[in-house]
Amino acid sequence: MSAAAVALAKGVNYNSAGTVEFLVDMDRHQFHFMEVNTRIQVEHPVTEEVTGVDLVREQIRLAFGHSLSLKQSDIHVRGHAIECRITAEDARNEFMPTPGRITRFVVPNGDHVRVDTHCYQGYVISPFYDSLIAKLIATGSDRKHALANLKAALAEFHIEGVRSNIPFLQYLIDRPEFATGEINVKWIETSVLPGFLEN
Repeated sequence: MSAAAVALAKGVNYNSAGTVEFLVDMDRHQFHFMEVNTRIQVEHPVTEEVTGVDLVREQIRLAFGHSLSLKQSDIHVRGHAIECRITAEDARNEFMPTPGRITRFVVPNGDHVRVDTHCYQGYVISPFYDSLIAKLIATGSDRKHALANLKAALAEFHIEGVRSNIPFLQYLIDRPEFATGEINVKWIETSVLPGFLEN
């Protein structure tokens, strides 16, 4: 997939931050092109955490006509990272947005936790824009440790005044299939959401 993504970018002479997305079949033998996002992705902190590369800095350098400050051979992937999007949405009501004022906002912290947010206690979630409150990224030496750190961080994340999707995320990451990565594009719709709504 990496080689295909690089070939695509070279083929159109693309010279900025971007993401090429693919879908992988159930047997994980074939992949299919889905789309290109010609911008920094919401999930860019995952890449930053496992590579140590500040992608936004590199994108700004490119925009000003500078070359990348590193080569592919300089990039080394270490550990594992998982990101959750914390949103002002009610998972028990078809993920309906829940605008309003945040009356309590306590974010987790620690060596293996990163929170990117623009919110604070007293912030008003508008009904006119995206319901994203924060991005919670947990890291670890491997998936098992990153997942344990993510579970602890979600338990420490407290938002009041608006409903958030934190309870749903806690239920989702506690599923055994999530831990092993044995999921597909229908997994939430057919397996996770029905069980969550029954709780």
